[in-house]
Amino acid sequence: MQIDIQALDFSLTDALRERVQRRIGFAFGGRDENIQRVEIRLSDINGPKGGEDMCCHIRVVLNHMPEIVIKDIQSDLYIAIDRAVDRAGRSFNRQLSRRTTQLRAPAPISFELSETS
Repeated sequence: MQIDIQALDFSLTDALRERVQRRIGFAFGGRDENIQRVEIRLSDINGPKGGEDMCCHIRVVLNHMPEIVIKDIQSDLYIAIDRAVDRAGRSFNRQLSRRTTQLRAPAPISFELSETS
């Protein structure tokens, strides 16, 4: 699984990078053969004005399944990261569950009715 982390409008510290990678590992760990890449974009929407403006945008590109896109905005960047990664992990689990159910579903049985006189 390839993880791409970018911070827009501020510098990405090693501590922040490690936090994101660790959270991604917890959310998707052990099932990364289904994931091509995870893109994380961190941004400060309002700049120095303050308020709920820290954004975590996650895009998960999956193998043979629709991609997952999650965006969370909070006043604290760490909370935005945690919430977005948790939601992405839950969405991934649902996608994987649906795919497994579809692959295991038995083939429909068709019956031919014959008319008797």
